[in-house]
Amino acid sequence: QVQLVESGGGLVQAGGSLRLSCAASGTIFRVNTVGWYRQAPGKQREFLATSYRFGSTNYADSVKGRFTLSRDNAKNTVYLQMNNLKPEDTAVYYCNIPRPEGDYWGQGTQVTVSS
Repeated sequence: QVQLVESGGGLVQAGGSLRLSCAASGTIFRVNTVGWYRQAPGKQREFLATSYRFGSTNYADSVKGRFTLSRDNAKNTVYLQMNNLKPEDTAVYYCNIPRPEGDYWGQGTQVTVSS
């Protein structure tokens, strides 16, 4: 079993920055693909970005140019640097590892952006 733990959320003003972490532990050889999602109150879960093992990334249009992925494979940790935050970025942020057997999901970390 693999556990994912998100951290780094908090309350920031519009225009501010946060760096989220997604740490994987448990029965895992290495972290390959990691996805980031968010869910705002009353809204569907939204895809944000994907981090691949050797540095390739993919970003949703809603965050492209503001959010940046990085990773430390030795620590099994993926980071999401969020800059120029907007009130509409307020949501619970989740990371996941997609698998044919069923995805792993973390518990989420709350990000609140005040205007």
